[in-house]
Amino acid sequence: MSAVREYGKEQPYIPAGIFKIRLPFIHYKWEWSEFFQAILMCATCLGAIPVLTEVLGVSNDIAWSMVIINSMGYILHSLLGDPVVPGWITPSIPLTIAFLSNYIIGPERTQALIALQFEVGIIFIVFGITGIANKVIHIVPTSIKAGILLGAGVAAIYGEFKTGGRFGTYPIAVTIGVLVAFYLLFSQKFRNLRKTSKFANALGKYGMLPAVAIAIIVGPLAGELPFPNIQMGSFIKIPDLAGIMETLSPFSIGFPSAAVFLQAIPMAVMAYIIAFGDFVTSETLIREADEARPDEKVDFNANRSNLISGIRNIIQSLISPYTQLSGPLWAAVTASVSQRYKDGRDAMDSLVGGMGTFRWTSLLMVAIVPIVSLVQPVLPVALSLTLLVQGYICTRLAMDMCETEMDKGIAGVMGTVIVAKSAAWGLAVGIILHLLLSSKKTAEVEKIEELEELAS
Repeated sequence: MSAVREYGKEQPYIPAGIFKIRLPFIHYKWEWSEFFQAILMCATCLGAIPVLTEVLGVSNDIAWSMVIINSMGYILHSLLGDPVVPGWITPSIPLTIAFLSNYIIGPERTQALIALQFEVGIIFIVFGITGIANKVIHIVPTSIKAGILLGAGVAAIYGEFKTGGRFGTYPIAVTIGVLVAFYLLFSQKFRNLRKTSKFANALGKYGMLPAVAIAIIVGPLAGELPFPNIQMGSFIKIPDLAGIMETLSPFSIGFPSAAVFLQAIPMAVMAYIIAFGDFVTSETLIREADEARPDEKVDFNANRSNLISGIRNIIQSLISPYTQLSGPLWAAVTASVSQRYKDGRDAMDSLVGGMGTFRWTSLLMVAIVPIVSLVQPVLPVALSLTLLVQGYICTRLAMDMCETEMDKGIAGVMGTVIVAKSAAWGLAVGIILHLLLSSKKTAEVEKIEELEELAS
């Protein structure tokens, strides 16, 4: 039986410095809607397998084991008080792969990834320990925050539709899946329908689950995906930790040289710049949810989120280096859980409970053989759906965030540069434009001046 929360207070926890330890069933209720959503949404986590096998040259079995170990790190966020669903540093994946392509596949390339992920972890931890992270997220101008979000959102969408993107390979499954996901998550018509239809209301509780389920059906029927071959042999996959350590760990293959650590620094900085967009998204999504539910105080602390993300990256760099890196947010699912949370306490008792339930369940699901074999064919489509939903969320938040005409202009230019060049280029352009164009006028003053111009 979980602890009872007083109206307007935080969900109960065990204090541990900056961390707030919470265990399922003890400090928050188990949310069954998030449990069922995670059963199929684990397909996105498993989508790392083909990337790991191709880029690092590991076997499918080792890659699957790496996914399970990565999922163990996810539960640290809800366990230690970060009220989000964590994920990869997704927009950095193409940049990471490009960086690794400079090294010969095998120990040399793996050592480059070790250096990169270790450095990313150090940056996260330094920003968290010094308290810089919380200050930065509030000091950074709105125009630059919006530009980061806009760039991340457009890059996610563009990556799916560009030549060679997943849409070209699975057009029917992706189209139908994303239309269902957008309708269930973002449609005002569907929200109104939920008020009058019990079926629609029940469907709306499961976030992106129906979209992935439909893709599993539509993909094979359209000839774009094979039919699932559900395996009922061994029920639980035990990760091959010994094989991972022997193949990937620096304790077995050797630590990167000083030169490799130096070469990885620019990419590590870019990865953190991209991850910073996730902190902005997290803060915005949590603030929206907090404002919609006065019965619970939700505490998002960027310093704490940085520390947890840093711990995950450093541990993985030493045991199982991961091409996707360890990021602070899975935007699509965090938004999905937040949306249901806004329906009231009867729908979801605590935001922490929804986030925690999802990640504990996804850890279990990526290791259950029948579930993994069921979703195996749909892995690329599930990854595409989550990126498209993330793109929608980031672009919407970016536009909502802009307070002035200047904010909109800088964000648009900055976001475009991020997509066309890189996160580092986009950030530099955003800072220069802000210094060149900004003033101390508030959004209210600018609005009054606009109205006066129109009146004259």
